[in-house]
Amino acid sequence: MLKLLGDFIGELRAAGIPVSMSEHVDSAKAMEVIDLSDRALVKNSLAATLVKDGDHLPVFSTAFEVFFSNRSWDNAAQFMDDVDTDEMDREGAAGASGPGQSRGEGGGSSSSLSAAELADLLFRALRDGDREALRMAAGESVTRYAGMEPGRPVGGTYYLYRTLRNLDLENLEQRLTLGTGEEADRLEQRLAREEARSRIDLLKAEIERVIRERLVDDRGAEALAKSVRKPLPEDLDVMHANRDEMAQLERALRPLSRKLAVRLARRRRRRRRGPVDLRHTVRRSLSTGGVPIDLRFKPPHPAKPEIFVIADISGSVASFARFTLHLVHAISSQFSKVRSFVFVDGLDEVTRLFDGVDDPAEAVAKINAEADVIAFDGHSDYGRALLTFHERFAKDVTRRSTVLILGDARNNYHQAHAEVIADLKYRAKAVYWLNPEPTAYWNSGDSIVSQYAPYCERVIECRTLRQLEAFVGELS
Repeated sequence: MLKLLGDFIGELRAAGIPVSMSEHVDSAKAMEVIDLSDRALVKNSLAATLVKDGDHLPVFSTAFEVFFSNRSWDNAAQFMDDVDTDEMDREGAAGASGPGQSRGEGGGSSSSLSAAELADLLFRALRDGDREALRMAAGESVTRYAGMEPGRPVGGTYYLYRTLRNLDLENLEQRLTLGTGEEADRLEQRLAREEARSRIDLLKAEIERVIRERLVDDRGAEALAKSVRKPLPEDLDVMHANRDEMAQLERALRPLSRKLAVRLARRRRRRRRGPVDLRHTVRRSLSTGGVPIDLRFKPPHPAKPEIFVIADISGSVASFARFTLHLVHAISSQFSKVRSFVFVDGLDEVTRLFDGVDDPAEAVAKINAEADVIAFDGHSDYGRALLTFHERFAKDVTRRSTVLILGDARNNYHQAHAEVIADLKYRAKAVYWLNPEPTAYWNSGDSIVSQYAPYCERVIECRTLRQLEAFVGELS
């Protein structure tokens, strides 16, 4: 049990979920006092002791289903004794396959039931809500249709697709709703359809479970967990996120900004020492014969930096700029001033859109509709945008200012005007360039990162919220 728990926690850490040693110990202690035959209780107990962020639960659940998929939950004592792996695999295989069912090797055509018998078994199991019969039918379905082969490097999604494609779920759903009859009113028919769909979803979950168990038997839990591992919201690539992942990023951004603001404020409060106060130190040393044992310091005068954000909002880079603007303005109380500028081939200041807005996401949403960023053809022109910024706003940049430039530096073969960055470096405290592209892509094609990099304090690859958080945390 301890080895299994250790491997499971190792997978959580590899996926990015922070699990401390004390939390590892807490989870082991929890396993000593709960009923290990209750799989749901085991999962909830491990989640309570190991997961601190609700957004991490999907990754936790995926890892749990892999590592605890083929364990015998009907025999907790055997589970605690951590029996021999081969014996456990054989028991898991028998439990998943059911009587008279093979493991589906060599194409999975050795099911003991015909296609018609299997369809009838599925219908009766779904109609009666018989979970045991449903498990058996799911195992038979995988054996007949999945075509699983030992050692074949194919993901579980492929086997799931092959199985479901051959089951004719639409016909099953129609058979389940026939009992309502034409005389039933619309509400009854709708409820019947929803009930049928929920039972079909239950069948899909059972088939997925069987496939996962057999893949664990074949490849091992660690190998399968690595192949099905999904990134945490803070590790998603902002530029390539799909709609669901973008929603995850939006949800993760708000608590991240609050946490970051608190961290920056705490760091500033801890700066209690200014420079050494020579006069008071010498006076204090009179009591020790002139030896300055007790150093005295002047009161600190921490100055909040000014932030100038210049963001490219063209194409796929727009999503990265949106999240960065949102985060910077969400923690704007930790800076004396935040001014935001967006551009494509024209540049516009959008600071006004954030004034008096409680949720920075609202202002960010207005940028695409209200910002005047198109000057000519609507293709990125960093040189022209930087020249415009320099002509109109360079006089406002001082030694207290930090300039952040957001973009991939793909200039569509226009002039770079790197001398603008050189002048901003002279005027400002620091100039940083955040690039959402992988480092390997820099200076390829029309990317001109190398022309701007010599005049920047740092050029940073910043593709995820975790990287963005790490950088913004340094600004204070």
